[in-house]
Amino acid sequence: HLQYIYRLPQLHVFTIFGGTGHIFSGLRVHPDREHLIYPLGCTVILKSLKDGKQEFLHGHTNNVSCVTVSKSGRYIASGQVTFMGFKKRAIHARLQLHKAKVEGLAFSPNDKYLVSLGGQDDGSIVVWNLESKEAICGSPASAHSAGHCLTIEYTNHSDNIFISAGNGTMHVWELDLPNRKIRPTECQTGQLKRIVNCIEIPDDNLFFYCGTTSGDILKVNLKARLLNSSVPLVFLVQGVNTLKVLKSGDILVGSGDGMFTLCSGPNFNTIKKVQLEGGLTSIAVRGEGDKFFAGTEAAQIYRLGYTDFKEELIATSHNSAVKDVAFPFGSSELFATCSQDDIRVWHAETSKELLRISVPNMTCNALNFMIDGHSIISGRQEPLGVLHNASSSHNPDVAMPVSGLLQVRVWEILQGCHRLIETMKEHKATITSIKIKSNDKECVTTSSDVACIIWDLVRFVRNQMVLANTLFSSVCYHPEEYEIITSGTDRKIGYWEVYDGSAIRELEGSLSGAINGMHISQDGQHLVTGGDEKLVTHVGVGHSGSITSVKISTNNRSMVSASVDGAVLRWR
Repeated sequence: HLQYIYRLPQLHVFTIFGGTGHIFSGLRVHPDREHLIYPLGCTVILKSLKDGKQEFLHGHTNNVSCVTVSKSGRYIASGQVTFMGFKKRAIHARLQLHKAKVEGLAFSPNDKYLVSLGGQDDGSIVVWNLESKEAICGSPASAHSAGHCLTIEYTNHSDNIFISAGNGTMHVWELDLPNRKIRPTECQTGQLKRIVNCIEIPDDNLFFYCGTTSGDILKVNLKARLLNSSVPLVFLVQGVNTLKVLKSGDILVGSGDGMFTLCSGPNFNTIKKVQLEGGLTSIAVRGEGDKFFAGTEAAQIYRLGYTDFKEELIATSHNSAVKDVAFPFGSSELFATCSQDDIRVWHAETSKELLRISVPNMTCNALNFMIDGHSIISGRQEPLGVLHNASSSHNPDVAMPVSGLLQVRVWEILQGCHRLIETMKEHKATITSIKIKSNDKECVTTSSDVACIIWDLVRFVRNQMVLANTLFSSVCYHPEEYEIITSGTDRKIGYWEVYDGSAIRELEGSLSGAINGMHISQDGQHLVTGGDEKLVTHVGVGHSGSITSVKISTNNRSMVSASVDGAVLRWR
């Protein structure tokens, strides 16, 4: 396992469509007040608040689990769930000691030290020297009799004092640098036992606040290490996930049920509140507190103002695996993606979500635009699903999308309804990919039964069958349509004659892992692939999860890839 500390800035040439997701305390405002910092998958994103431009910090090979930024803004630190990584020149240091996961990170106020908290399988706290890039000392985060530690924060004025808390554990730590030790003092809470989700320390360092899963906030005297008071917030249903104290003394409270509340201290009386989508994971304050940002478990980022406390959705992303990507016919300005509960339409240049079509409890596995661009057709748990009034796939008079698990079904789409024309069955396992020839007279299907079949859509019979020692995952026609190109679990890209199904050539498409998605440019000059290797072939690293789909835009200037971690990336 690792953490990375970055020097700013580093620029990359692709766009990530997304906001912070399930990462607690993952959303930060840079001290320059001009950039948001948040993770998506294995990437840490810096987004300009002025023009929306993004910069990307790479190095992680699995999902980022926590992010923090130093008070000076010189450093960003991020931790990941597991490590199998490499070093890049943007990384100031890579610090490897924890097992499995880094739960939390905090910089000391003068950028001297970084303290890291390991996850449940690790259970240790380590203090790092940022100048020497070495560990100073470490200690178990809590006693064996207590639960595991969940959060850690440095105090505001001392590089030697920080606080940790979690399931029945709360300690103030002091760094003894000459003896290379950290010494904990347990905070006395009497009979009160709580699971602490978050710690917030006001600038005066007199008290600190702890948000709990029980929906109350603990106020603890920092010097005496003694519980001062416990304030239950009766309007919260699912506990306090995150807290921020403003310069005015008012307190922002984010709950697990999506309630975002502005409270007056010290009694936490509600001043204003708003309901957001998804439980809150982060609150980030800009400047003196006139603007602040909230991240939620629904993978959304909101901007709010202190005066009106009205939410503005500024970034969204899928919070589950993205199954497919599609561009409209003849257009590169928009594209659509689909996942477990919804289909989303995006504007490519601005990264804005333009439309969301939600169908709860029905995973959308595939989608495409109809030829006129007025409708989207999607493949879900049912054989065929049409959104809006569908028209032709190629021919304006007859639409023939095909679908099925073991069967290939050909449908005619009429005004407001559809009719099953024919069913063809030869595959012995799930059909994984279907492509229709431009004249609507032929289609090709791949299956995990090691067969690729070319079908006659006039006589509804098989024309040719291609067999290979692979579980086929994707297929496409060459633009001139005399060849088909296949990919699958054998990591090979195969070219085959449409006329007789004979092999033309074979290319090595991946060093490790199956190829799940494939697309060819309209001029036939470029083929793009992506899969379990997590690399977009001939482009580079960006995904932390297996790639599920890749599509080249109509103008050949960009392409979009999607993966199981919910990330959607646009490559120039």
